[in-house]
Amino acid sequence: MEYKRSSIRVVVLLGTLPLLNGCAAVALTVLSVGAGVATGTSVSYTLDGVAYRTFTAPLPQVETATRTALDKMGIKVEATAKTEQGKAIKAIGNERDIEVDLEMVTAKTTRIRTVAKQGVFFKDRATATEIILQTEKVLDMDVATAIGHGTRDAAKAVGEGVKRVVKSAPDDEW
Repeated sequence: MEYKRSSIRVVVLLGTLPLLNGCAAVALTVLSVGAGVATGTSVSYTLDGVAYRTFTAPLPQVETATRTALDKMGIKVEATAKTEQGKAIKAIGNERDIEVDLEMVTAKTTRIRTVAKQGVFFKDRATATEIILQTEKVLDMDVATAIGHGTRDAAKAVGEGVKRVVKSAPDDEW
C-alpha cells in the first residue's frame, strides 16, 4: 500500500513539472544570487538588474575610488551631479550608458548603486557588478597604503583577493 502511494506521488510530481516551466527563471535567479554570495562578491541586485553595495568608507573616498575604477575600465565619465543623498555619476563605455549613484548612509558609510544600460531594454549586470568590484579593489589598496604597507604589497594583496592586509613581520615584533 505504501509503495502505491509513493508511486502516485512521483507520477503527480512528474505530471506537474511541464506546467512549472515559468518557474525556471525564478530558480535560476535564486541559484545565481546564491552563487554570487558563495563566491564572496557581496554585491546585491534588484529585480531589474541594478547592482548595489554598501562600503564602510566616507562618500568622498568612495567617489574617488569609483572614478579611478571607471578610468581603469576605460569608461569615460561624462557628468557628475550632487543629489540630496550624495552624488550621481553618469558615464559611457562601448554602447553602454552607466549610472553610478553614491548615497551617504552615515559619515563613514556609503552605498553605491550601479546600472549599465545597453540600449533601451537591456541592462548589463556584469558590467555594473565589475564597477563595484573594481571600486572595492581601489578602496582596499587605499586602506593598505594608508596603513603603511606600500603600493607593491597592497597591489599584491588586492590582486590575490585578500580582503584584509596583515603586516608581515617576525613574531618577536608583535
